[in-house]
Amino acid sequence: MKTTDVTVLDEPKIHDPSAEAVIEPAVESRPRRTTGVKEAKIYIDGKFYSEANAKISVFDHGLLYGDGIFEGIRFYNGRVFRLEEHLHRLWDSARSICLEIPMTMRNMTEAVLETIRQNHLRDGYIRLLVTRGIGNLGLNPTQCKSPSVIIIAATIALYHEDFYKKGLTIVTCATRRSNPAALNPAVKSLNYLNNVMARVEANLAGADEALMLNDAGNVAECTADNVFIVKHGQIFTPPVASGALRGITRSVVFEIAAELGVKVRETDITRHDVFVADECFLTGTAAEIVPVVKADGRSIGNGKPGPVTARIIARFRQVTRETGTPISA
Repeated sequence: MKTTDVTVLDEPKIHDPSAEAVIEPAVESRPRRTTGVKEAKIYIDGKFYSEANAKISVFDHGLLYGDGIFEGIRFYNGRVFRLEEHLHRLWDSARSICLEIPMTMRNMTEAVLETIRQNHLRDGYIRLLVTRGIGNLGLNPTQCKSPSVIIIAATIALYHEDFYKKGLTIVTCATRRSNPAALNPAVKSLNYLNNVMARVEANLAGADEALMLNDAGNVAECTADNVFIVKHGQIFTPPVASGALRGITRSVVFEIAAELGVKVRETDITRHDVFVADECFLTGTAAEIVPVVKADGRSIGNGKPGPVTARIIARFRQVTRETGTPISA
């Protein structure tokens, strides 16, 4: 098996001075491959290309206008986690924006699995994109005759393991979540500028993540994660109607909570609810499940990851190692 590095995405600062002295980044500061995979092979429209030769046209509307969709998918221990759910959400996003995916779901499944095989991986991350394809400089999507499918396999961790033990800090950003009447957050489009601007605010504030509110002033989600809080032994999370993505990991938390006998309620959440919560955690495919210990300068609970969060993380890690679509042919 070829050796790989783990690339840490959006790596937050480590606020504990003592931790800064001992926690090393997953990949040291040196030139590194974008995917973390030696001799990476990237799928583009039915063919595999080396990382250096994997290119798209400057006239692709995915580049020019963010006109396209994507999914982030994890695989663990030789199995792709919740692949079917991710592909169904991809097809839903495509249908919403009138984008015809140029292959069947069955063929897409095989393309994802083959991309992982080509890169000799058992654990990692898939970024699956469907762009509108090549057109002219005009906005009209009917000028794009052939949508493109791109599949990238990588070895990533969104956060360093230290943050799963000590927790993240978040700040409320001024950038509001896109109104569903404008661009529905349920569509995982290639235009993530709304989230990027919120991420910029988190960076400027020295925080690990940004809490995004909707037009009503209620919590929607973070820049790349769903939000959960725990109060008096119950779990609360914003409904999809509040602007939250119908996250795959979010749905897994519902299942795990049911197993553990913990009630989950979908309800509007305010900043106040986050401040006075006993626990808080975020969920996402790349982030998995990560605790939050401080919001807008206020400690959440006792300022440490809580017991409910710890139980859910432990069970989630067990589930991801034991279930999924086998990668082997």
